[in-house]
Amino acid sequence: SMMYPRLKLARNLLRDDGVIFISIDDNEQANLKRLCDEVFGEDNFVANVIWQHSLQPKGYSGTFSIHHNFVLCYQKSSNFELANLQRTDEHNKNYSNSDNDPNGAWRSGDVRNALYRPNLIYPIQTPSGNTIDPPANGWRWSKETLQSKIKSGEIIFSSDETRIIRKIYLNTLDGRTPETLLFGKDVGTTREAASEIKTIFNGSQPFDTPKPTGLLKHLSVLSGAVYDDIILDFFSGSATTAHAVMQLNAEDGGKRKFIMVQIPEACDEKSEAFKAGYKTIADIGKERIRRAGQKIKTDNALTATDLDIGFRVLKIDSSNMNEVYYSPDALSKDDLHRFVDNIKPDRSDEDLLFQVLLDWGVDLTLPIERQTIDGKTVFVVAVDAIVACFDRTEGVTESFIKELAKIKPLRAVFCDGGFANDSVKINVEQIFKTISPMTEIKTI
Repeated sequence: SMMYPRLKLARNLLRDDGVIFISIDDNEQANLKRLCDEVFGEDNFVANVIWQHSLQPKGYSGTFSIHHNFVLCYQKSSNFELANLQRTDEHNKNYSNSDNDPNGAWRSGDVRNALYRPNLIYPIQTPSGNTIDPPANGWRWSKETLQSKIKSGEIIFSSDETRIIRKIYLNTLDGRTPETLLFGKDVGTTREAASEIKTIFNGSQPFDTPKPTGLLKHLSVLSGAVYDDIILDFFSGSATTAHAVMQLNAEDGGKRKFIMVQIPEACDEKSEAFKAGYKTIADIGKERIRRAGQKIKTDNALTATDLDIGFRVLKIDSSNMNEVYYSPDALSKDDLHRFVDNIKPDRSDEDLLFQVLLDWGVDLTLPIERQTIDGKTVFVVAVDAIVACFDRTEGVTESFIKELAKIKPLRAVFCDGGFANDSVKINVEQIFKTISPMTEIKTI
């Protein structure tokens, strides 16, 4: 009941070439797999990855020591392409070039067919006239293809001519194929995750179950997220995903964006986090993003000078507008004063601005500048995308509107109760038609 609507929403939010990774333990893995098969479709199941989250034995005699979690992977559609991993010296250690092959380093590969193929069962004649018998299932290639590979040097004969050797060249490999086993030494463990968060928070651990950034970086790479793609975490916890995305951007120059979703679950009053001043888990996540961003900038001062570590915090709330739909018998004269202003009294100008951005479908990450024009506070979004003045003191005059129109914005927003008088409210459209005819005007 909790996961189903979130998975449905996740599927709707995913791009056609998008992918979702879901970490789960043994207790609910089977149920989650059935749920994901229903929501995403069985054909869109990509893999069930096993992450080794701990290395040290634990538990009691007679029980298994649990060292793994599962990471279920589902694609939105067949447009998803699993990205390869970068190769390291460790991955390349089996490649060499003892025979000075002009194609460079190579390793030997299998020449046998995995399945029984009677049409690929044939003997091979060696240069000296000897015969090499085929393997039980046959060779990997037809006779013509194999002869072509012998001619090109991709397949050679052993010195005693008892077998053939297939060369797999290092320069033909595009990265490294991802595997369904993620070892702790490669992507991190829960112990390393605890160490990371302690480093960020100067020795304290305000969150008990963080994930290692190495794991989240690994999954982000597999997703193929590059440039300014968006990575969303529905259960952000201590915001490890945001930390990992910023680190990944610092390493490869990417501009990936993150969205962290976390309900403001209260911290236990006896917990280390609460004593440190963090009232909710969301507070811990926000502070980690701030600290991790600064640390990454410091640690990569020469290579990440342009790294964007800024973020905005948005909270779900009810509408900024007063409820006005009442039947006559539900109102009295004493209630009428509540409807003089159509905006709730506890709402700030920033609250109104973001409601306008949402109403217009404008990107919430666009730069916002606060300016003072003719004594009034004005919000300017993305230079000229939107200008907004939420003055509600009847101080918006024609002279102010003329100054605002000189910006020539695509859209302009005012509060209905902010105009000095009805004449100004009527003339606002005419003023913009004269100075900035392309501007769309909205009054709230």
